[in-house]
Amino acid sequence: MLKLFMAVAGRDLQLAWRRRSDVLNTMIFFVLIVSLFPLGIGADKLLLQAIAPGIIWVAALLASMLAAPRLFASDYADGTLEQMLLSAEPLLVIVSGKILAHFLISGLPLVLISPLLALQFDLPANAIGVLVLSLLLGTPVLSLIGAMGAALTLGVRGSAVLLSLLVLPLTIPVLVFGSGALVAHGAGMDTTAYWYVLAGMLTALAVVSPVASSYGLRIMLD
Repeated sequence: MLKLFMAVAGRDLQLAWRRRSDVLNTMIFFVLIVSLFPLGIGADKLLLQAIAPGIIWVAALLASMLAAPRLFASDYADGTLEQMLLSAEPLLVIVSGKILAHFLISGLPLVLISPLLALQFDLPANAIGVLVLSLLLGTPVLSLIGAMGAALTLGVRGSAVLLSLLVLPLTIPVLVFGSGALVAHGAGMDTTAYWYVLAGMLTALAVVSPVASSYGLRIMLD
Protein backbone atom coordinates (compact mmCIF):
# COMPACT_ATOMS: atom_id res chain seq x y z
CA MET A 1 0.00 0.00 0.00
CA LEU A 2 2.74 2.44 0.95
CA LYS A 3 4.72 1.59 -2.19
CA LEU A 4 1.65 2.24 -4.36
CA PHE A 5 0.90 5.46 -2.49
CA MET A 6 4.43 6.80 -3.02
CA ALA A 7 4.48 5.65 -6.66
CA VAL A 8 1.28 7.55 -7.49
CA ALA A 9 2.46 10.67 -5.68
CA GLY A 10 5.87 10.48 -7.38
CA ARG A 11 4.25 10.04 -10.80
CA ASP A 12 2.08 13.13 -10.36
CA LEU A 13 5.08 15.16 -9.16
CA GLN A 14 7.02 14.14 -12.27
CA LEU A 15 4.11 15.12 -14.50
CA ALA A 16 3.83 18.46 -12.71
CA TRP A 17 7.54 19.08 -13.26
CA ARG A 18 7.00 18.61 -16.99
CA ARG A 19 4.08 21.06 -16.86
CA ARG A 20 5.74 23.63 -14.63
CA SER A 21 3.64 26.43 -16.09
CA ASP A 22 0.58 25.15 -14.21
CA VAL A 23 2.42 25.39 -10.90
CA LEU A 24 3.79 28.83 -11.78
CA ASN A 25 0.32 30.06 -12.73
CA THR A 26 -1.00 29.21 -9.27
CA MET A 27 1.91 30.91 -7.54
CA ILE A 28 1.74 34.00 -9.74
CA PHE A 29 -2.00 34.26 -9.11
CA PHE A 30 -1.39 34.08 -5.34
CA VAL A 31 1.42 36.64 -5.45
CA LEU A 32 -0.55 39.10 -7.58
CA ILE A 33 -3.65 39.03 -5.37
CA VAL A 34 -1.66 39.53 -2.18
CA SER A 35 0.61 42.22 -3.66
CA LEU A 36 -2.14 44.38 -5.15
CA PHE A 37 -3.74 45.24 -1.81
CA PRO A 38 -0.73 47.04 -0.24
CA LEU A 39 -0.30 48.98 -3.47
CA GLY A 40 -3.94 50.05 -3.49
CA ILE A 41 -4.37 50.75 0.22
CA GLY A 42 -1.15 52.63 0.88
CA ALA A 43 1.50 52.59 3.58
CA ASP A 44 -0.72 52.66 6.67
CA LYS A 45 1.13 50.11 8.82
CA LEU A 46 -1.68 49.43 11.28
CA LEU A 47 -4.25 49.00 8.54
CA LEU A 48 -2.00 46.64 6.57
CA GLN A 49 -1.35 44.50 9.62
CA ALA A 50 -5.08 44.37 10.38
CA ILE A 51 -6.12 43.20 6.91
CA ALA A 52 -3.15 40.90 6.23
CA PRO A 53 -4.66 37.66 7.67
CA GLY A 54 -7.84 37.86 5.63
CA ILE A 55 -6.15 38.89 2.39
CA ILE A 56 -3.44 36.23 2.48
CA TRP A 57 -5.87 33.48 3.40
CA VAL A 58 -8.46 34.48 0.78
CA ALA A 59 -5.69 34.58 -1.84
CA ALA A 60 -4.50 31.11 -0.77
CA LEU A 61 -8.08 29.81 -0.96
CA LEU A 62 -8.65 31.21 -4.47
CA ALA A 63 -5.28 29.90 -5.67
CA SER A 64 -6.17 26.45 -4.32
CA MET A 65 -9.50 26.53 -6.15
CA LEU A 66 -7.67 27.50 -9.33
CA ALA A 67 -5.52 24.36 -9.08
CA ALA A 68 -8.23 21.95 -7.87
CA PRO A 69 -9.80 21.10 -11.27
CA ARG A 70 -6.42 19.80 -12.50
CA LEU A 71 -6.28 17.09 -9.82
CA PHE A 72 -8.01 14.43 -11.96
CA ALA A 73 -8.55 16.26 -15.27
CA SER A 74 -5.39 15.26 -17.13
CA ASP A 75 -5.71 11.58 -16.19
CA TYR A 76 -9.37 11.67 -17.20
CA ALA A 77 -8.56 13.26 -20.57
CA ASP A 78 -6.01 10.63 -21.61
CA GLY A 79 -7.87 7.62 -20.21
CA THR A 80 -5.39 6.92 -17.41
CA LEU A 81 -8.02 7.44 -14.73
CA GLU A 82 -10.28 4.73 -16.18
CA GLN A 83 -7.35 2.32 -16.16
CA MET A 84 -6.74 3.16 -12.51
CA LEU A 85 -10.36 2.38 -11.68
CA LEU A 86 -10.21 -0.91 -13.58
CA SER A 87 -6.92 -2.02 -12.02
CA ALA A 88 -6.70 -4.38 -9.08
CA GLU A 89 -4.99 -1.74 -6.96
CA PRO A 90 -7.11 0.00 -4.28
CA LEU A 91 -8.54 3.25 -5.68
CA LEU A 92 -8.51 4.73 -2.18
CA VAL A 93 -4.69 4.54 -2.06
CA ILE A 94 -4.36 5.94 -5.59
CA VAL A 95 -6.58 8.91 -4.78
CA SER A 96 -4.71 9.54 -1.52
CA GLY A 97 -1.41 9.66 -3.42
CA LYS A 98 -2.84 12.11 -5.94
CA ILE A 99 -4.14 14.37 -3.18
CA LEU A 100 -0.72 14.41 -1.50
CA ALA A 101 0.93 15.31 -4.80
CA HIS A 102 -1.64 18.06 -5.38
CA PHE A 103 -0.81 19.62 -2.01
CA LEU A 104 2.93 19.43 -2.68
CA ILE A 105 2.41 21.05 -6.08
CA SER A 106 -0.16 23.73 -5.32
CA GLY A 107 -0.32 24.17 -1.54
CA LEU A 108 3.23 23.87 -0.25
CA PRO A 109 4.66 26.53 -2.63
CA LEU A 110 2.11 29.00 -1.26
CA VAL A 111 3.25 28.21 2.28
CA LEU A 112 6.90 28.68 1.36
CA ILE A 113 6.38 32.01 -0.39
CA SER A 114 4.00 33.47 2.20
CA PRO A 115 6.76 34.88 4.52
CA LEU A 116 8.04 37.09 1.69
CA LEU A 117 4.54 38.32 0.90
CA ALA A 118 3.84 38.95 4.59
CA LEU A 119 6.67 41.50 4.64
CA GLN A 120 4.54 43.73 2.42
CA PHE A 121 2.11 44.06 5.31
CA ASP A 122 4.82 44.88 7.90
CA LEU A 123 4.04 41.76 9.91
CA PRO A 124 6.56 41.03 12.70
CA ALA A 125 8.62 37.85 12.64
CA ASN A 126 6.52 36.01 15.26
CA ALA A 127 3.30 36.83 13.36
CA ILE A 128 4.85 35.49 10.15
CA GLY A 129 5.59 32.24 11.98
CA VAL A 130 1.93 31.98 13.01
CA LEU A 131 0.88 32.67 9.42
CA VAL A 132 3.14 29.96 8.02
CA LEU A 133 1.92 27.41 10.57
CA SER A 134 -1.73 28.21 9.88
CA LEU A 135 -1.18 27.83 6.13
CA LEU A 136 0.76 24.62 6.68
CA LEU A 137 -2.23 23.14 8.51
CA GLY A 138 -4.90 24.76 6.36
CA THR A 139 -3.73 24.31 2.77
CA PRO A 140 -3.82 20.48 2.99
CA VAL A 141 -7.43 20.83 4.12
CA LEU A 142 -8.14 22.92 1.01
CA SER A 143 -6.59 20.19 -1.17
CA LEU A 144 -8.68 17.50 0.53
CA ILE A 145 -11.90 19.48 0.09
CA GLY A 146 -10.95 20.35 -3.49
CA ALA A 147 -10.41 16.67 -4.28
CA MET A 148 -13.99 15.85 -3.38
CA GLY A 149 -15.29 18.68 -5.53
CA ALA A 150 -13.00 17.75 -8.43
CA ALA A 151 -14.20 14.14 -8.33
CA LEU A 152 -17.88 15.12 -8.34
CA THR A 153 -17.53 17.60 -11.22
CA LEU A 154 -15.18 15.54 -13.39
CA GLY A 155 -16.12 15.68 -17.06
CA VAL A 156 -19.00 18.11 -16.45
CA ARG A 157 -19.29 21.15 -18.71
CA GLY A 158 -18.31 24.28 -16.78
CA SER A 159 -16.77 22.10 -14.09
CA ALA A 160 -14.47 24.86 -12.78
CA VAL A 161 -17.41 27.14 -11.92
CA LEU A 162 -19.46 24.27 -10.51
CA LEU A 163 -16.52 23.10 -8.41
CA SER A 164 -16.16 26.58 -6.90
CA LEU A 165 -19.85 26.68 -6.03
CA LEU A 166 -19.62 23.28 -4.35
CA VAL A 167 -16.34 23.75 -2.53
CA LEU A 168 -16.20 27.39 -1.42
CA PRO A 169 -18.91 27.05 1.29
CA LEU A 170 -17.03 24.06 2.74
CA THR A 171 -13.80 26.04 2.98
CA ILE A 172 -15.27 28.82 5.15
CA PRO A 173 -14.29 27.13 8.47
CA VAL A 174 -10.69 26.79 7.26
CA LEU A 175 -10.66 30.46 6.26
CA VAL A 176 -12.16 31.56 9.59
CA PHE A 177 -9.81 29.59 11.83
CA GLY A 178 -6.74 30.02 9.63
CA SER A 179 -6.95 33.80 9.52
CA GLY A 180 -8.39 33.88 13.05
CA ALA A 181 -5.19 32.36 14.45
CA LEU A 182 -3.18 35.31 13.15
CA VAL A 183 -5.76 37.82 14.36
CA ALA A 184 -5.79 36.26 17.82
CA HIS A 185 -2.01 36.30 17.94
CA GLY A 186 -1.97 39.99 17.03
CA ALA A 187 -4.45 40.67 19.85
CA GLY A 188 -2.24 38.84 22.36
CA MET A 189 -4.67 35.94 22.79
CA ASP A 190 -3.88 32.24 23.10
CA THR A 191 -3.98 30.54 19.68
CA THR A 192 -3.94 26.92 20.90
CA ALA A 193 -7.64 26.38 20.16
CA TYR A 194 -7.15 27.46 16.54
CA TRP A 195 -4.36 24.91 16.04
CA TYR A 196 -6.50 22.16 17.54
CA VAL A 197 -9.42 22.98 15.24
CA LEU A 198 -7.24 23.14 12.11
CA ALA A 199 -5.48 19.91 13.05
CA GLY A 200 -8.84 18.27 13.77
CA MET A 201 -10.22 19.28 10.38
CA LEU A 202 -7.07 18.01 8.68
CA THR A 203 -7.27 14.66 10.47
CA ALA A 204 -10.97 14.18 9.78
CA LEU A 205 -10.72 15.10 6.11
CA ALA A 206 -7.61 12.95 5.62
CA VAL A 207 -9.91 10.02 6.42
CA VAL A 208 -13.12 11.20 4.72
CA SER A 209 -11.86 12.92 1.56
CA PRO A 210 -10.09 9.96 -0.15
CA VAL A 211 -13.15 7.75 0.47
CA ALA A 212 -15.61 10.38 -0.78
CA SER A 213 -13.40 11.21 -3.78
CA SER A 214 -13.11 7.54 -4.72
CA TYR A 215 -16.88 7.07 -4.67
CA GLY A 216 -17.30 10.31 -6.61
CA LEU A 217 -14.92 9.13 -9.33
CA ARG A 218 -16.71 5.80 -9.66
CA ILE A 219 -20.08 7.56 -9.95
CA MET A 220 -18.87 10.04 -12.58
CA LEU A 221 -17.13 7.37 -14.69
CA ASP A 222 -19.84 4.70 -14.55
